[in-house]
This record gives sequence, structure tokens and C-alpha cells, in this order.
Amino acid sequence: MINDLFDISDLAKKLKKGSLGLFPTDTLPALCSYPKYSQKIWAAKNRPINKPLILMGGCLEDLFEFVEPYAIEDGLKMAKIYWPGALTIILPTIGNISEYLNCNSNYLGFRVPALRLARDLLLKTGPLATTSANISGKTPVKDALEASMQFPGTPILGPVPWPSSSGMASTIIEWNQGKWKLIRAGSVVLN
Repeated sequence: MINDLFDISDLAKKLKKGSLGLFPTDTLPALCSYPKYSQKIWAAKNRPINKPLILMGGCLEDLFEFVEPYAIEDGLKMAKIYWPGALTIILPTIGNISEYLNCNSNYLGFRVPALRLARDLLLKTGPLATTSANISGKTPVKDALEASMQFPGTPILGPVPWPSSSGMASTIIEWNQGKWKLIRAGSVVLN
């Protein structure tokens, strides 16, 4: 049995107060926080600080407000083909959002997941700092039960069981001066 189950509204309230959270996506379960509390994610995962987090949103409009204007056109072309879906797009950012998720650069990975339940949460909360729900270097978890065992006491989006996911990480591509580079092969095969 899983304790710490919350519906979307109650989980959103917990996150707003600085809590971490766990929720399903179309790829792997996610560990999340509001960006300003993202240091808690690195601590909980024992993740090296030089490994950036992803900003996940419920729709592309919520994410592209953080993208440098000179990269928006190319980024939108890719997003409109593959989102919602398992493609993470790394783009240059404006403002201070990257300071919370990537201490090395003003580039940040963005994604809109295909799973409706995940998007409903993200539309309620706004964009969240995310990463796969596993201790750094360990095998990714597959479901709510495994996630609750890796991160005991962390609020979990209910209901459970969660919809099944691909179990494969997102594909990651990076934009640099009009060209795309594959950073990590994953569940999306680019045409």
C-alpha cells in the first residue's frame, strides 16, 4: 500500500509550499519541485550538481516564455512536431530560470509529456523542475510503489496504479545557432 497519495489540487498545494513530489509521465516516473526549490531534488537523488534538471510544462506556451527570442522559431518547429511527447529540447533561456535548474549554463531542457495526468498536474502548478524518480546511478523506477520506496514520505500524485509508461528515458536534443545535436537517444526517433 502507498501512503502519501494526493490529488492534483492537494499535490499542487504541497509543491507550492516547497515539497518534492512524484508523478507519472509517458516515459519514466518523475521527481519534481517548483524551480526555486530544485536544490531539494539534487539532494534527494544524490545527483551531481553539474547534471541539469528539466523544466516540464503542461503546454508549450508555458515553457517558451523562458526561451531566448532568437531560438523560439526553431524550438517551436520541433515542439509542434513532437510535443506532447518524449522529446526534451535544450534551448537558451532568458531570465534566471536556468540558475535553478542548470548551474553550468543558460541552456535548459524543456518538455511537455504525452501523459494527460501529468499535463493536468503541470497545467495546475505551472512548469516544474523534474528528473527521473530514482537515486542517481540507480535503475529508474517503473511505478508509484517503486517511487514511494526510493523517496519515502514524498507526496505522490494519485490515483494509483499510474498509467503505464514506456519505461525509456526521453530523447534529448540541443539547439545551437540553428542546428540540432542529439544528446541522448531515447523513446523518440527523430526523422
